[in-house]
Amino acid sequence: MNSIEHAVDQHAPYNSQGFFSKVTRWIFTTNHKDIGTLYLWLSLIMFFVGGAMALLIRAELFQPGARIISPEIFNQMTTFHGLIMVFGVIMPAMVGLANWQIPMMIGAPDMALPRLNNWSFWILPFAFALLVSTLFMSGPAPNFGWTFYAPLSTTYGPKSTDFMIFSIHLLGLSSILGAINIIATIFNLRAPGMTFMKMPIFVWSWLITAFLLLAVMPVLAGVVTMMLADRHFGTSFFNAAGGGDPILFQHVFWFFGHPEVYILIMPAFGVMSEVIPTFSRKKIFGYKFMIYAISVIAFLSLLVWAHHMFTSGIPLVSELFFMYATMLIAVPTGVKIFNWVATIYKGSVTFETPMLFAIAFLFLFTLGGFSGLMLSIVPADYQYQDTYFVVAHFHYVLIPGSVYAIMAAIYYWLPKWTGHRYNERLGQWHFWLTVISTNLTFFPMHFLGLAGMPRRIPDYALQFADFNMIATIGAFIFGFSQLLFLINIVRTVRGKGPHVSNQVWEGAHGLEWTLPSPPPYHTFSSPPTIDECK
Repeated sequence: MNSIEHAVDQHAPYNSQGFFSKVTRWIFTTNHKDIGTLYLWLSLIMFFVGGAMALLIRAELFQPGARIISPEIFNQMTTFHGLIMVFGVIMPAMVGLANWQIPMMIGAPDMALPRLNNWSFWILPFAFALLVSTLFMSGPAPNFGWTFYAPLSTTYGPKSTDFMIFSIHLLGLSSILGAINIIATIFNLRAPGMTFMKMPIFVWSWLITAFLLLAVMPVLAGVVTMMLADRHFGTSFFNAAGGGDPILFQHVFWFFGHPEVYILIMPAFGVMSEVIPTFSRKKIFGYKFMIYAISVIAFLSLLVWAHHMFTSGIPLVSELFFMYATMLIAVPTGVKIFNWVATIYKGSVTFETPMLFAIAFLFLFTLGGFSGLMLSIVPADYQYQDTYFVVAHFHYVLIPGSVYAIMAAIYYWLPKWTGHRYNERLGQWHFWLTVISTNLTFFPMHFLGLAGMPRRIPDYALQFADFNMIATIGAFIFGFSQLLFLINIVRTVRGKGPHVSNQVWEGAHGLEWTLPSPPPYHTFSSPPTIDECK
């Protein structure tokens, strides 16, 4: 035991010698930078796994007719693509950014609960291994979509569904532990003088997100436990034959599911609030109102879940309440968009890769928000429900809203983390290919949905062929352009780019930019003074 403790001594430098020492360091590490790195690499791996599944879906839809995969495999791919992208890509990436940045931004030596931090990460690889293992079992893998609606997942779900349920329990446990750690760190480890209203908006966005995680992750655990009970213990929560109600599943799931969308988005708001002021050479416009807006969005996200259920037969008064509550979210969101645009206005703007992704975020996320307002209108939703219009909407929200923000954050902070500048030309090629292919893939889906093409179907009528062909071409361009992102990251991590100063970016402000590039293994041996971040 003494040798292991020595091998993982947290005072060891990054270049610790010996293979065993390096392996045990990564397994047992409690350092927030190491754990943030592990989260980010896991997210990148799952990004390509989930992306490969998306390309298989789009390849099947390139032309009408069954061509590449069976309908059964198609349904499995739609299920796994959604689960992996939400729980395996966006959430781990955002938690990885939080682990790296929050201690450096608030002047903390590390996360408040470092051993818990280690555990919250290492739960994830086992959870995803359990989930993906269902693809290799003798029976079919989960095949009912990432929302796993009852009774498809309960009465009719394959045996492998139990493994998915256990995997979701583990994923939720990891998220809860991570949220507790983030809250404890922000509340207890801020440097002297770092009041709440002096915290960077990225830290604020994660504080609010962490509370939202604690509110809704137990609900997800509850709904999958009810599924398990229906499947094996004779209960009838969702079985109408036993006195239950499948609509109850939708209520409980979406009470988790809609705040989950904002859990994926709100850390992205924090990233944008760091990137845009830096490349505009201005302070963020309306700092307090940005915080209030995030708080209001988080609160309202708990009150709008049934807008996913307008066609399920809920009472008219409920439809009206959820319609108006959904529309109301546009107000604080509009405040944030206005403040970001006002920050850019008359700024000394430069267009490095992080800023390009931030500007694309502003345009495309706003477009996704407008289609969300269309979906919030009850009579119109009867036309849009379960069509490709919905697929277009949530991809316009989640790809520009979350994935672009993650990419902007990586380009923005990677030079600080590694001490080397990424390849700007490669970054800009990655940006333009990504943005063009995003629109090529998902914009035609609006028209497919308005014309009546249902989602989650492996075949379709000939009238939908042209737009599906365009979407598939765009998807493959998007997928393969991410190889440029991977190449750029690997080159930078291996030290191929030029060295950077502590400041890295001319307009950057904050405690993290007072540290060396890369930061020392232990960030702040003594608390910094807050004057340093001005």
